[in-house]
Amino acid sequence: MRTLPSDPVADTVESRTDTVSALERGISVLRCFSLERPMLGYAEIAKMTGIPRPTVNRLVGTLLAAGMLKPALIADRFTLGPALVALSRVFLGSLDVRALARPRMQAMADDLSASVYLAVRDGMEMVMIEACRPVASILSPRLDVGSRAPMPTSALGRAYLSALGDGLRTQLTDSLRLLRGPEWERIGPAMERAIHEAKGLGYCLSLGEFHHEINSVSVPLVGPGDEIFALNCGGAAYVFTEERLRQEFAPRLRRVAQEIARDIGGHVPLTLTEQPQS
Repeated sequence: MRTLPSDPVADTVESRTDTVSALERGISVLRCFSLERPMLGYAEIAKMTGIPRPTVNRLVGTLLAAGMLKPALIADRFTLGPALVALSRVFLGSLDVRALARPRMQAMADDLSASVYLAVRDGMEMVMIEACRPVASILSPRLDVGSRAPMPTSALGRAYLSALGDGLRTQLTDSLRLLRGPEWERIGPAMERAIHEAKGLGYCLSLGEFHHEINSVSVPLVGPGDEIFALNCGGAAYVFTEERLRQEFAPRLRRVAQEIARDIGGHVPLTLTEQPQS
């Protein structure tokens, strides 16, 4: 079947011999939908994909019949359908974040001679779910899978808090304040400064506040089910100075977090400077 030269998308797709053009076109329609654009019409889809309007109509009809799109409340507009939810549940159910994260974490640990940890929140603490150490480690903290870190003083906890919405973070901070009692006057302001810094820079530090003589940096990442993880690296303070953490380790850690997020279908929160300006 010949492709009309007026259809540039089809020209590109059908020039490949190892793909099915109709399937790729259908996928391109689904990819038009996002959190920013949850509801689209025929004309918008045609403009975004470059696919001719009559073809878009047929593709949308097929996706509606398959349950991958559903009609919106506004006429001739559509949203993603329940069939995609079923597929995403299969994906999430088979997702092994640790297995996907481990090779990238170990590579960073070996390259930079730093311990690298992945953690999730459990109550008022962070719990390690993966730990990677360099082959030759110098005075590394004795943390392993299952080890816990306090939220207010650890870089892990601060990174987690920075990725929460304002309302949830306020609730959790209030609970931490009650839990820590009088010492909150000492640890609370430092935590708030670290969270503010994470919003601007994409990472936060803990300089001897969790483990004495241990410095570390953490970056948050969000999974496809909106679960928040924190990725961390660090070690002896005399080796992992604040300057090195900021200049050398933080950028690498953020890249690794972005790679892991991409592997699992998640994302790394944007900094204030990265967010689109309205």
